[in-house]
Amino acid sequence: MSPGNSVLSNRGPAAAASMTSPDPSSSSASAPNAPAADAAPSPRAGKAINRFVALWGEMASTWGINRTMAKIHALLYCSDAPLNTDQIMDRLDVSRGSANMNLRSLVDWNLVFKTTRSDSRKDYYEAEKDVWQITARIVEERQRREVHPVRSQVEDCAAVLVDEDESIEARPPAERALHQRFARLAHLMELLEGVSEALLPLVRNKNIDQIERLLEVALRLGGPEPSSSGPPSSGPSSSESPR
Repeated sequence: MSPGNSVLSNRGPAAAASMTSPDPSSSSASAPNAPAADAAPSPRAGKAINRFVALWGEMASTWGINRTMAKIHALLYCSDAPLNTDQIMDRLDVSRGSANMNLRSLVDWNLVFKTTRSDSRKDYYEAEKDVWQITARIVEERQRREVHPVRSQVEDCAAVLVDEDESIEARPPAERALHQRFARLAHLMELLEGVSEALLPLVRNKNIDQIERLLEVALRLGGPEPSSSGPPSSGPSSSESPR
């Protein structure tokens, strides 16, 4: 992979050294036998990490964050040991301000945790590795930051059409129809919030059996109606006269 296409950037000799040379500050106080944080990945692992970091960055808008925040999360997710801000800056070629801002956001989302090392004064960061917890936190944060506020604003739009001391039925037909559209949209969003709230405990607890059963029920309920050309019933045919 050429340097121009690499997501994990090398910033000259210093950065190269940080990828290959051991750093005394990289030993973890809590896990002394953990892999060194700045150990260079194998060529094959590096290629896979590059691809995953780029993919996570492209998907950032899907789960409501910016691209740099997603790339930092992807790098930490792939890392065997915590990384400090300088290492993240070197490997992703981002500024200190951008790295610090996005690390704070990831900590706020509970997707990344700040840690320290006994022989270093720097802050280190490690990502949640449990995919079930990651999924639950992303769903929960998106619901709190986006779905619920949007539903509240849609309800406010509906409220503009009717005063507190009057009924919507007293308004002109066009306003009643518009109010009904807003109300239906808000109600749908409320139902989706309820589905998320019902599923989140199952996801957090990794209750795979119950999730699979719920999916089976949902698929059955959402499946096509039985065909009218199916097998004949066991009752008398229309050509037979009842006895």
